[in-house]
Amino acid sequence: MPEPDRSAPGPTDAADRYPPVTAVVATRDRPGLLERAVRAILAQDYPGELECVVVYDHVDIRPLDVPVPANRTLTYRNNTHRQGLPGGRNTGADVARGELIAFCDDDDLWLPAKLRRQVELLAARPDAAAAGCGIRLRGPGIDRERRLSIPEVTLPHFLADRVMEVHSSTVLVRRSTWDAVGPVDEEIPGGYGEDYEWLLRVAAHGPVVLVPEVLVEVDWHGGSFFFGRWALIVEAQRYLLDRHPELAGSRTGLARIHGQIAFALAAGHRRGEALRELARVVRLNPYEKRVLVTLPVVLGLLSGERVLALAQRRGRGV
Repeated sequence: MPEPDRSAPGPTDAADRYPPVTAVVATRDRPGLLERAVRAILAQDYPGELECVVVYDHVDIRPLDVPVPANRTLTYRNNTHRQGLPGGRNTGADVARGELIAFCDDDDLWLPAKLRRQVELLAARPDAAAAGCGIRLRGPGIDRERRLSIPEVTLPHFLADRVMEVHSSTVLVRRSTWDAVGPVDEEIPGGYGEDYEWLLRVAAHGPVVLVPEVLVEVDWHGGSFFFGRWALIVEAQRYLLDRHPELAGSRTGLARIHGQIAFALAAGHRRGEALRELARVVRLNPYEKRVLVTLPVVLGLLSGERVLALAQRRGRGV
């Protein structure tokens, strides 16, 4: 009679090593894309329990025709918070039963090892507040990987840069971190940059450790809800600066945000305000790249929409 494989984890070992995870997908219902995202979540090779909560943003719930494997659950909720993405994510976190919480945009795709690799990394790093991973941008004319060469991202990194690789669809956060830092900010105008604002609070609590592999595919279609909403972007970025005075401690990061404000002002035909913001950017960091991309918009040589579209073709924002 063959000896049992003692290297394989038993049920108790698996429960200890792979605690329950809740994946939250906030949506306004995008058929096809939503099913794809949920199917990939439920198909994770994660050995532990996995709950997927789909939160519909003040629209009728539409149950999905997707297989639900053993050790997986799929539930639906209406957004009980303020309308918008922050409220949807907070609703999902309210009902989450997992010890770990993950978010996935309804048009992104998790690769099979995503949760397992992140949970294993968090187990090895009890000091970490959350985990991220590499991403692949996929869309018309673009197929590009983005991954960081550092093992973790800390608050100084986030103050200096948005750190796109720590994307809303990559983050896996401990329940204890969520309870300590609070929910996604529903007051930020239009919900613009809500993930960055929340990550500033997460990173102040502890480092975000990174799995070096690409484990999430981001749907990079060259547009978003905020495309062309320049006044809203200006308002949201100024809200961010008021909410996080620690941003003033990074001249590079402060120049970046004021550069984004200057660009949005120029794109919204607020030329005088844009020039005043650009002067501030130059004083903070004369090498800030948004100075060069904003000037043609201020001078009327290019539209803000055109510049943003060109940047997005290269897998970048402004």
